[in-house]
Amino acid sequence: MKEFLNEKVELYNRPAFIELDPISIPHRYSKKEDIEISGFLAATIAWGNRKMILRNANRMMALLDDSPYDFIMNSGEQDLERIEGFVHRTFNSADLIYFIKALKHIYLKKGGLESIFNEYSTIDSLQTAIHELKKIFFELPHNRRTERHISDPFKGSAAKKLNMFLRIIKVAD
Repeated sequence: MKEFLNEKVELYNRPAFIELDPISIPHRYSKKEDIEISGFLAATIAWGNRKMILRNANRMMALLDDSPYDFIMNSGEQDLERIEGFVHRTFNSADLIYFIKALKHIYLKKGGLESIFNEYSTIDSLQTAIHELKKIFFELPHNRRTERHISDPFKGSAAKKLNMFLRIIKVAD
């Protein structure tokens, strides 16, 4: 088993792997909020072909002027219009526009993503924090179908994408 795990570390734990993986998206940024937002959005669309995920995550960042936090905090309705037409599998432009509005709400009213996880996580579990994030995320008026893009461990989900996001930003450490 040790040999197998060491092989996997050799394969994946290297800079060359990062550039061909969606994990490269938050690695592009140095500002904490940009890392959080880009990691959250990349994790949200992390299903399907890895090349397609990476292409669409890069496209999302370009739509956010490669400055996700600044865009989210300062964009107006006209800025959101250019997002029309974005699609990654079942995640579409309406979902992305709602995510932008919900993230703005979280940063303005709740102190950001990290604050939510710090407030609601326990020493041995992030399930309550993930559940609370989903509740807070959908406080604004929204299309119910958008809810499927954020899992809830209190409803039986493993919340793989959110757990992946937390590993990306190291909140789960």
